[in-house]
Amino acid sequence: MRVVYLSGRRSGPVLWFAAFSAIAVLTTGCATSPLGRSQLKFRSDDEMAQLGTAAFQQTAEKTPVTADGRATVYVTCVANAITRELPGGTAWEVKVFESKEVNAFALPGGKIGVYTGLLKVAQGQDQLAAVLGHEVSHVLAGHSNERVSQQDATDFTLQLASLVVGGGVVGDTAMAALGLGAQYGILLPFSRVQESEADLLGLDLMSKAGFDPQQAVQLWQNMASVGGDKPPEFASTHPSDATRIQQIQARLPMDLPQYAQAKASGKRPKCA
Repeated sequence: MRVVYLSGRRSGPVLWFAAFSAIAVLTTGCATSPLGRSQLKFRSDDEMAQLGTAAFQQTAEKTPVTADGRATVYVTCVANAITRELPGGTAWEVKVFESKEVNAFALPGGKIGVYTGLLKVAQGQDQLAAVLGHEVSHVLAGHSNERVSQQDATDFTLQLASLVVGGGVVGDTAMAALGLGAQYGILLPFSRVQESEADLLGLDLMSKAGFDPQQAVQLWQNMASVGGDKPPEFASTHPSDATRIQQIQARLPMDLPQYAQAKASGKRPKCA
């Protein structure tokens, strides 16, 4: 944003215009998550798909794909069972990367990546399904779009605040405090909300696909045992392992009947 000065002072009309512009930006792109939470989403699905595809290609260029064909078949089997439960019937591209990192990801554009290090912690197909259900749910809920949009809105708001606060030592200090407040008061809590949302949506997905949702609890117990030093929850983009386990356990009464129904309908994945 370009700041306009008239006669050495900020123009009143300019500030009023900036204020109305901020309101317009923050009220545009409102959406609702699958769990009914209000979201701020400015980017189109096509734009996010392009960004996701580019990020996936960059990861493939930097991290080698595993030569273990059995691991690829296994992960693809679980991923396909999960993504078949999504609307639209889009085929997802799955790659297994050779890395000790205990992680996985899903990106807009139908991309799934799993690091071989995860396979030592996610023991069995049900625990791997809990991870992939979680990651795919980030895409299903538009969390990438939401995070980009939140950052855009935060940057825009801070630029507006700089018009009011002004420069100098006092102004710089105030802006630094505003920036810190945005990080810990807005962006990180939103990120933790998204992670919890993906946990619950992922639990729904794995249950509908015929995977045992109770194994999600064991997964996060495994994660807690290998997690090492972690920042306090208020300063983290993720909920604590204990918080995640509590939230999952609270949702199990809803998902266990779905799991039973999936098995009764013949959904019994056998991804060895």
